[in-house]
Amino acid sequence: MDIFLIIIGAICLLLGLIGCVAPVLPGVPLSYLGLLLLHWTDRVQFSWQFLVVWGVVVVVIQILDYFIPAWGTKKFGGTKYGVWGSTIGLFVGLFMGPLGIVIGPFIGAVLGELIYFNRHPQTTLSETEQNKNSNFNRALRAGFGSFIGLLTGTLIKVICCGVMIAYFVKELI
Repeated sequence: MDIFLIIIGAICLLLGLIGCVAPVLPGVPLSYLGLLLLHWTDRVQFSWQFLVVWGVVVVVIQILDYFIPAWGTKKFGGTKYGVWGSTIGLFVGLFMGPLGIVIGPFIGAVLGELIYFNRHPQTTLSETEQNKNSNFNRALRAGFGSFIGLLTGTLIKVICCGVMIAYFVKELI
């Protein structure tokens, strides 16, 4: 039975790593499941503190994964409209597959910023054309911030899964 749990645990860890970049799979929770499967063998026993700390880390990373793109939007000069657009774009993107999850927050942030600039004109008529280009560039910058946030979240998940894989391998050697 131990061999079976170890093999399934290793598969969970590998699928978890893939899930960090392929948003169809819940990467970090799958990797944690791999550690739990190893713990349930007679061969390896992690401390309860270790398992609880990693459980909390997994939950925090899963929650942050939804907020980091919005944070990136804000850091790159986005307004609340861009942040909301990024968040809505992420949720809409979930239903459009992997590509939707990558471009959803970007498009949402850009559209949110464009809506903001349309509702809050800060120009006189003579400056309108110049500000349209400026506003579009600002909206693109906010969208880029959302994309950077998405990449940051992905990097955090990959690092977390990598550390769990290292613990798994270390305990088996």
